[in-house]
Amino acid sequence: MVIQLVILGNGSPEWEGRKILPVTCFCNPICDGLQAKNELDFIFFYSWIMDNFFGTTEAEFKDLLIQWDEKPYRANQVFTGVYHRGIKNFDEISNISKSLRQKLKEKFVIELPEVAQKTESKDGTIKYLFKLLDGATVESVWMPSGSRKTLCISTQVGCRLACTFCLTGTLGLKRNMTAAEIVGQYLAVKSDLTLGEEEAVTNIVVMGMGEPLDNYQPVVDALRLMVSPEAMRISTRKITLSTSGLVDKIEKLKEENLHVNLAISLNATDNVTRDQIMPINKKYPIEVLLDCLKSYPLKPTRRITFEYVMLRGINDSLEDAKRLVRLLHGIPSKVNLIPFNPFHPVEYQAPADKTVQEFQDYLREHA
Repeated sequence: MVIQLVILGNGSPEWEGRKILPVTCFCNPICDGLQAKNELDFIFFYSWIMDNFFGTTEAEFKDLLIQWDEKPYRANQVFTGVYHRGIKNFDEISNISKSLRQKLKEKFVIELPEVAQKTESKDGTIKYLFKLLDGATVESVWMPSGSRKTLCISTQVGCRLACTFCLTGTLGLKRNMTAAEIVGQYLAVKSDLTLGEEEAVTNIVVMGMGEPLDNYQPVVDALRLMVSPEAMRISTRKITLSTSGLVDKIEKLKEENLHVNLAISLNATDNVTRDQIMPINKKYPIEVLLDCLKSYPLKPTRRITFEYVMLRGINDSLEDAKRLVRLLHGIPSKVNLIPFNPFHPVEYQAPADKTVQEFQDYLREHA
């Protein structure tokens, strides 16, 4: 067997010291133009992987500038060029030196995920299927409602938590997404939509594929970029992070000083039921999760959202509604009731409309 390494970069000094990633798929986009020789049993292509600027936080970039003997205030000039002027080529940032532009070109690329498919519903909702560099795919959903235009973004390719009512949970975890891939969904959708003077996206919900807090640091880095005045300038009030209840990571999140909205995927009012539909509950039972949330730092008038997927005959009884009121007592909260949306091969069913209405009425009367 003969094995040949094909190195992209042609030995230029600018590639020295770079990390390399093995690529075994001949049709991978980064291998375009290379042809396998017939006499080889296998060819392993290696590509020099450059950092995506979109995943670099302001703090990280300032540290890099210091390493380069550049002034930290240059970060503002570069971030303004990329995020607010939409520059895709560092050469176009005219208010920084030519030498800094060269360093940026050697270190970073400016890339958004590829829109592989775009599906629009009758109600105006648009589902985006994004293809990532390694060929993995994730979904984002844009949902317009009057002046409010919400984008739901993903944080993992698949998910390891295996919630039995969730389609993504049936896939298992393929890999975590990078901060660049996370914010790239927002930037790509915003670029794709042309709404005149209106904002293309007014709100972001981190509720797509994956458990956000299971991919902790890239998600926190992405959130910092979203709320940073130097980067995306999105109000913390307009961003909601959803989690199934990883208590250790929620405790860590308390110290991040991010102040985005928090949503908890609760979906049951007793541990026996939640153990069955959400295995993470065996590690962090309901009482442990709620105790953690009682000290979660909320800004004035903010509330924690509790998402409750209603499953017929499992968690939709009036007794469940009563327990839910008792459980949430003392926690500034609101409840989002979500009748289950059936999918094959899961056998759960949505509750009857009357059941949903009675559940909702009880919560409203006793909140």
